[in-house]
Amino acid sequence: MSKFRYTGVFTTAVLAALVLAMLAAGCTGTETGSAVVQDGQTASITDGFGRSVTVPSPPESVVCSGSGCLRYLVYLQSQDLAVGVDDIEKKEQAMEGRPYALAYGSQFKDLPLIGEFRGKDDPEKILAINPQVIFKTGSTGTAYGTSAAEADKLQEKTGIPVVAFPYGSLRNDAEKAEMYGGLRVMGQVLGKEDRAEEVIAYIEATIADLERRTGDIPESEQKAAYVGGVSSAGAHGIISTEPAYPPFLWVHARNVAAGLGTAHADVAKEALVDWDPEYIFIDAGTIQIEGDGAIGELKTDPALQGLSAAKEGRVYGVLPYNFYNVNYETVFADAYFIGKTLYPDRFADIDPVEKADEIYTFFVGKPVFEDHNSEYRGLGFAEIPL
Repeated sequence: MSKFRYTGVFTTAVLAALVLAMLAAGCTGTETGSAVVQDGQTASITDGFGRSVTVPSPPESVVCSGSGCLRYLVYLQSQDLAVGVDDIEKKEQAMEGRPYALAYGSQFKDLPLIGEFRGKDDPEKILAINPQVIFKTGSTGTAYGTSAAEADKLQEKTGIPVVAFPYGSLRNDAEKAEMYGGLRVMGQVLGKEDRAEEVIAYIEATIADLERRTGDIPESEQKAAYVGGVSSAGAHGIISTEPAYPPFLWVHARNVAAGLGTAHADVAKEALVDWDPEYIFIDAGTIQIEGDGAIGELKTDPALQGLSAAKEGRVYGVLPYNFYNVNYETVFADAYFIGKTLYPDRFADIDPVEKADEIYTFFVGKPVFEDHNSEYRGLGFAEIPL
C-alpha cells in the first residue's frame, strides 16, 4: 500500500474492495476484461481495444504515445521506465499545466524523441530507441484519439508490442470505465496491478468523500455556479465552459450550463447574462489570451460587469486541468476548493492548498501546488478582484 495517508477519504467498503481486488490479482494473474497469461518471461494481455498483445513481463523500458499516456505511467510510479518521449515533453512551456511534468519534466526533457505530440509517432525514431513496449492512448471521440488499427499499424512498422487503450474521463460511467480499464491494462503490463487498483480506489474514495459532504443538500439550496475560460486544446475566453464540469457534479453545485452535453461547449454571452449565476469560477489558463481572457472580459464588458457574481465579489480562480488531456489530480484539487467556497461549513476541516498537495503527492509523487499556481500568477484558489 502507499505510504500516503488518506485522511477523511477512504471508507471501509472501498478499502475492502481494494483488498479483494489485490488478492484476486495476486492469486489469478487476471483482471476482468483484460486477461493476463504469464510464462515467467512474457505475458499475453488483452488491451483496451480487445487486441491480444504479448509483452515482456515486466518490461524494462517503455515509451508512451498520445495525449496523457505518460501521465498514466507517472500515476503508476513507473516514470523511470520511459526511454523516449514525444515533442511536447521537450518543449519549454510558458505555462506548464501538467503536474506530472512539473514533477519530472527535467528527467523527461533529456530523453530521446519518439515523434510529435498527440500520437504522431515516428517509427524510425522509436526503433532507434528500441523500447520493449509501446503504450498508446488518446481521447475517445476526438481527433486526438487512437484505435486498434493505429496500434496494429505502429506495431507492424516497429516490430515492438503496442498496448493501446482509450484515455477515458470522469464525466460519465462509460468514460470512467475506459479510464479504469486503461490504468489496469498498463498496470498489468508493468507488474503494477496493485498500484493501479490503489489509484482507482483513491479516485472512488475521493468522489465518495465529496458526495458525503454535500449529497444531502436540497436542490433548492444548491449554489448556482458557472465555470468559464475552460481550457480545451488551448486557452479560451469567458464563454468556454463544461456543462458536465466534474467538480460541480461532485459537490452538488447547480451548473447553470448543464444540459448542453457532456464535453466542452461555448455558450452565448447573452445566456450567461440571463443565467446570472451566484458564483463564477474562472479557469486560470485563460490568462494566456491577450487581455487576460475571461478575466479581462469580466472587467471591461458592460453586460458581464452587471453579473451579480462580478458586482458582489464572487469570482474565483481554479487551476486549469485540461492540458495535454485531463490532469485528474487537478480536477480533484479544484473540487475541494470549489466545495470550500460554496459550502464552507461542509468543508470546515479542509485547507484547499494542503488538500491539493496531498492529492498531487498521491498521483505524481510531489507536492507541486505552489509551483503550479505560481505559473498562473497565483490566481488559483483565490478571489479574482475585478
